[in-house]
Amino acid sequence: MDSTQEIQRRRTFAIISHPDAGKTTLTEKLLLYGGAVQLAGSVTARKNQRATTSDWMELERKRGISISSTVLQFDYQGYRLNLLDTPGHKDFSEDTYRVLTAVDSVVMVIDSAKGIEPQTRKLFEVCRERGVPIFTFMNKCDRPMKDPLALLDELERVLGIGAFPVNWPIGNGSEFQGVFDRQTQQMHLFERTVGGQFRAPVQVGGLQDDFIRARLDDATFHRTVEELEMLEHAGHEWDDAAVLADTTTPVFFGSAINNFGVQLLLDGFLKHSPPPKSRVMAGVEISPEHPGFSGFIFKIQANMDPKHRDRIAFIRVCSGKFERDMTVHHSRSAKKVRLSSSHKLFGNERETVDEAYPGDVIGLVGHDNFGIGDTLTTDPSITYKEIPRFTPEAFAYLHNPNTAKFKQFRRGLDQLLQEGVIQVLELRDAATNVPLLAAVGPLQFEVVQFRLESEYGSASRLEPAPWTVARWLPAAIREDELDALSLPTGARLAYDLGKNPVVLFPNEWSANYFGETNKLVPLSALPVQTARD
Repeated sequence: MDSTQEIQRRRTFAIISHPDAGKTTLTEKLLLYGGAVQLAGSVTARKNQRATTSDWMELERKRGISISSTVLQFDYQGYRLNLLDTPGHKDFSEDTYRVLTAVDSVVMVIDSAKGIEPQTRKLFEVCRERGVPIFTFMNKCDRPMKDPLALLDELERVLGIGAFPVNWPIGNGSEFQGVFDRQTQQMHLFERTVGGQFRAPVQVGGLQDDFIRARLDDATFHRTVEELEMLEHAGHEWDDAAVLADTTTPVFFGSAINNFGVQLLLDGFLKHSPPPKSRVMAGVEISPEHPGFSGFIFKIQANMDPKHRDRIAFIRVCSGKFERDMTVHHSRSAKKVRLSSSHKLFGNERETVDEAYPGDVIGLVGHDNFGIGDTLTTDPSITYKEIPRFTPEAFAYLHNPNTAKFKQFRRGLDQLLQEGVIQVLELRDAATNVPLLAAVGPLQFEVVQFRLESEYGSASRLEPAPWTVARWLPAAIREDELDALSLPTGARLAYDLGKNPVVLFPNEWSANYFGETNKLVPLSALPVQTARD
């Protein structure tokens, strides 16, 4: 198979949703139907169930939530799938946003009883800004749900995108029996399995087939026929170009927990989703077929394998062909680096990979100088600027109560900082050298404390800090100019890891007041990208 064929069979996508919409459950069921696992796990696993593949971190298993995005690579029907499961909670949105820079399409999971929720809308906007095609899965149809037509209307009205129902639910709540595939004109009636651990048995037939009619009561049958006729007259036409242009979302109905409609979603997604696309760099388009290898690091994770306590950098391959032991240019250090330890990922499991193509996500182990956003390439003229930066909104001091464990505390904190989920600020003229953590949401602090103790054997104590707003000063500002600033009550000057000056404010009003009293000093809500000398 040549490079072009390899590229065309890649599908790299993420699953996004509001918390509790069923994202991780759907991830697990796609693995089940894709043949990657034999028995599907449950997010809040009972003792007799296997745990989910994508939630590998101990805290995720305890809390029943996804905290870290996970890469799952597997083959299905001639396709090579790179599936990225992401956290839904807003406190982990940095991780999710970075993942969205590395994918070519997304599956958006919506709880059909609740409709579009705040985090769904936020993530949708990020996808729209990046022009990422969106496929929608209306989940939990086996529970009392909103009217399907109302759900379509909500998609179009709230998100401003055309909605094309690829299939249609038959029944509602406990009466939900399956879906009607509008493209093949076939009914798919499912049967439940214990805990949804195995593929759901299914009967497929035409609308008027005797065995289909026997399964449905008259009210359900007639309502389904009426709704389907209404869709034919009033709905959007199927348009592949509109899907790829992110102006129409194909909509699939089902129940991930019971495996209803999962196979249809997977097959429909693969049929209509795009292969790897070109990246634009400084106005120049770098196509996947570009002969030079290039990719960017969008995630770093420490201690995925507790036996080795190593650090893995996730790179999205954008062009050319990756080969193990190849030497590449590292954009930030401008040095040549040999990539000898490369892995294919499946949750926290890994195996050595010798080659990869555009669209693939691989893990590189043993490179402590790699950072999020770095470009690796055989063509030094290529430098990607894909990774967004985020403004922290939560601040806390992290104390080390056990001085005998200082080395473990410091080493653990340094490794977690490299993952980019938290920042550490240093207060100007601080009396003590206690790390001041800054993050998008306070749950990140809980993760840091848990991982410090479980992975590095270092307990810690968290002390809330009085600030809620951070604003960056110009990188070129001098120390004497910092001395001359007029700070409002409660505000403090600090430095980030790049030694860039930051002003911390107790609230938004305080930040606005600073702007009025220091009109010649511009403030930036986004972190400065470069480090000062």
